[in-house]
Order: sequence, then C-alpha cells, then structure tokens
Amino acid sequence: MMSPAHDESVGGPAEDDNRPSFSALLEDDAADLYDNAPCGYLSTLLDGEIAKINATLLDWLGYAREDLVGRKRFTDLLTVGGRLYHETHFAPLLRMQGQAREIALELVAADGRRLPVLINSTVKTGADGAPLLIRSTVFDARQRRAYERELLRAREAAEQERARWQRLSETLQRTLLPPILPAVPGLEVAAHYHAASYEHIGGDFYDLFPLAGNRWAFFLGDVCGKGPEAAVVTSLTRYTLRAAAVYDPDPVAVLSNLNSVVLQQGHAADARYCTVVFGLLVPDGDGFTLTVASGGHPPALVARADGRVEMLNTPGGQLIGILPDATIAVASTRLAPGESVLLYTDGLTEARDFDGAQLGDEHLAQLAEGFVGRGAAEIVSSLATMLDGLGDRLTDDTALLALTVRAES
Repeated sequence: MMSPAHDESVGGPAEDDNRPSFSALLEDDAADLYDNAPCGYLSTLLDGEIAKINATLLDWLGYAREDLVGRKRFTDLLTVGGRLYHETHFAPLLRMQGQAREIALELVAADGRRLPVLINSTVKTGADGAPLLIRSTVFDARQRRAYERELLRAREAAEQERARWQRLSETLQRTLLPPILPAVPGLEVAAHYHAASYEHIGGDFYDLFPLAGNRWAFFLGDVCGKGPEAAVVTSLTRYTLRAAAVYDPDPVAVLSNLNSVVLQQGHAADARYCTVVFGLLVPDGDGFTLTVASGGHPPALVARADGRVEMLNTPGGQLIGILPDATIAVASTRLAPGESVLLYTDGLTEARDFDGAQLGDEHLAQLAEGFVGRGAAEIVSSLATMLDGLGDRLTDDTALLALTVRAES
C-alpha cells in the first residue's frame, strides 16, 4: 500500500519545492497587477481630476505620476476633437447610464504623439448610491488602428479594381454590340441589352445590317458562359455571321457556316457553343417577307395586326458549335403593316418574378398580347422597364430586338 506521503491525490505535490503559497502570490500580485497590467487603469474624480493612474498608462504616455495625479484632468489628455466628443457624448453617457463601453479616443502623450485607445469607464457609487469617482480601463488600439487602416486601404484598392474591371467590362461589352441600329425603310427597329452584372462580361449579342438587293439581315444569340472566353466567341460569332451573310444570305447557309467556324475554334468540352437566330427581311409590297433560321434558340414572337400572337416556331434546331452537321430549323412568314416580330435571349424567360417563379414562354406570350398596335421602340421599352424592376431576380443577361412594319399613313 502506498503511503500518503507519496499519494498526490491525498497530500498533493511535495511542499519542499520552495514555491510561495497561492495566497501569498495573490497578496503580492494585487498591487503589481494594477500597476503593471497589460492595459491602462485610470481613476478620476467626478470633475475629471486624475486621482490614480497605473504605470502601464504612464509608460504609454511618457509622463511621471506626479505630472498627472492631482494636477491634470482626464480631458487634458485628449485631443481637441476628443474633448468635444467627451463633453457631447462620453460624459453624458456616464451620467445617464453609469458606464460607457469601447469609446474610441486619442490620448496625447507628453511628447505630442497621439495614442489611439479604447476606453471602458464605470462610475463608482457610495453606499447611498451617490457617484464618487470614475474608473476607466484603457486599451492600446494602435495595432487595431493600423489593422483598420490596412483594411480600409485594401477595401479601397478592391473598390478601385472593381470599378476598373467594370469600366473594362462595359467597354468590352459595347464593342460586342452595334453602336446604333441602322434606319430601315418601312421598318421601326429597336434593341436593348440588359446586363445582369457588369462583373462578368455576357455572351448575348444582336445586329441588323443591309445586304444587296434591298434586303436586310439580322441576328440575335447567346454564347454559353461569361467572361473573356465568352466575349471571344461572341466577337467571332458576330463577324462570322456578317461575313457569311454577304457571301450567301440564305439563313441556313449562314448558320451552317457559323457552326463550322465555331467548331474549328474549340471543342464541345470547352463549352464554346451558342444559340442563335438569323433572319432575312425582303420587302414585299407594303410589308416584308421574313425568313428565320434557328440554331437551338427560343422562337421569335409575332404580334399580328388583328390581335393574334404567334410563336414563329423552329423546332429541331440544334446548338451551334457542338455537332459537325447541326440541324438548322427554318420558318417563314409575312409581316404586314402594323405587325411586329420580337427576338430575345433566354435571360428574359428565365427571369423570376416576385414569387420566385420563372416568367417562361407562356407568360411572355401573354405579355406579347399587349404588343399589338405598338411600335418596336415601345415594345422594347416596356420589356426593358420590366427587366429593370426585377433587380437581382434577373440572373442572366438579356438581349432584345424588335422589328415593326410601319402602318400606312
């Protein structure tokens, strides 16, 4: 059986290590802890006269104890702005609540240096509840202030970089769209591009341009993805469509040519593909014959003069840039005076309403019923206003292109 002298659970550690007792440590450290604490301690009378201050705070400020105790007030250690804040905020808070927490001030050292600090103060009261003095704990905030300054510089640098990137994105985005649509005899034309976010360059695009024989070509599409990679494909697509239309304006031939070019630039695994609709307008008496070819793009909407709304369906059209022999779907119709055609990217139908539901093709068709009798500019303006109102519920960029045959005078 082990003797109690060797049983730590009974007698504890041996007492021959010459260490002072716990109670002796407390008595010896009480005064030292106050004077050499890792924070400053300060006691003032109710009028602010300094009654007691520890060595830590004296060392921070570069004063001797006799320079301050009984000779200076707390406000004498503050900057001009700090004194004003003390009178208008700090002192009234102490009077009303009896305490103040984490008050940021600057103390002025003996050599004129400014010491940023955080101060916690409490009013000590007597047995009768009457205030006697104010006790304050002072924390050195120099490292915190330096951290805050560094954080502010980092934030400013990030904001500047974000603004620079936004300017770059906006500039690059403008280069991917026509600066202005041409005037087409007998037609009112309007377009709109709504960017969901200028932090990412979108891949939506559109254009309208003349061809030989008094014909007009237009296209609208959406490149998969965002950012510089999408911008490269968008630029390639726009210029390829224009060049192909000049060479052979047949809509199927134009999109077939585009498909070959996009395939040469990448692979399906790189997501270098797009949806696009290409159209050809040919004057036809008082109206126009419209032929559109689609490569996997949402169908165009046609608002008839008699109030009907039709989908210009192009079923079976496949994405451009995926398959070597992509199927190109074609549809034709005639636009009479007062009739309009609207082309759009899927950002419009994928936008969510206030209830979180997607607008979808059916809702868009209902909206299109209000297009009857309205010109292209009015149609696009109404949709642009709706898109602006959706805010962050619009998660994808949206391009709109509307064409209206002018009614006879």
